[in-house]
Amino acid sequence: MNTKYERLFRQNRDEGHFWPSFTDLLTTILLCFILIFVAMMIIKSLQIEEMKKTLDQIMGVRAKLVEDLKEEFGGSELGVEVDEKTGAIIFNTEILFAYDKHELKANSYTFLDEFVPKYLDILLQEGYEEYVAEIIIEGHTDRDGSYLYNLQLAQNRAYSVAAYLLSDDFPYKNIQQHLANKLTVNSKSFSDVRMDEKGDYSAEASRRVEFKFRLKDEEILDKTRDILGE
Repeated sequence: MNTKYERLFRQNRDEGHFWPSFTDLLTTILLCFILIFVAMMIIKSLQIEEMKKTLDQIMGVRAKLVEDLKEEFGGSELGVEVDEKTGAIIFNTEILFAYDKHELKANSYTFLDEFVPKYLDILLQEGYEEYVAEIIIEGHTDRDGSYLYNLQLAQNRAYSVAAYLLSDDFPYKNIQQHLANKLTVNSKSFSDVRMDEKGDYSAEASRRVEFKFRLKDEEILDKTRDILGE
């Protein structure tokens, strides 16, 4: 009898030792997971804060670029307009193209030879170039004709400008490599028409070509979203 009770006593004693040890192990594992989670959150917070600082720097660069472009081209004899919000350089297509045509006019080469070096001197100067992701030549049309017809017309006009700037005929060879790395062309057809002073649709003002820039803030925002998504 004593032997039977002794065996039961030892079994209960061993089980009593086992369960507290197993509970301690689970507590340790849970604590490790909590520490890892906290560490990951701290790392992500630091990454996001660093990206916010970089984004603030880029916003400052954008504002300074717009001011520099306004100072250079605002009221200039070239007859171009500077968008005060985006820094886009806007000029009527009649400077470059005949109505409903996409071939550059003979005198448009002189205009581009004068405008483009001044534009790039600002956009690609030290302190700005590393922030510039793209230089975009964008074509716009009036509402005459179908959307697809005007989409092609505006694209061909933007392409004609880009083709000249990258051709052997363009005299400033030193800036062509910068252009080749960043230049893109785009067409908006008549999806972004312009109005006159009275707020009425203006076909003449809608026919235009814009030189625009895109900074690297979009890539940083996308990366921030990815981190937050994780």
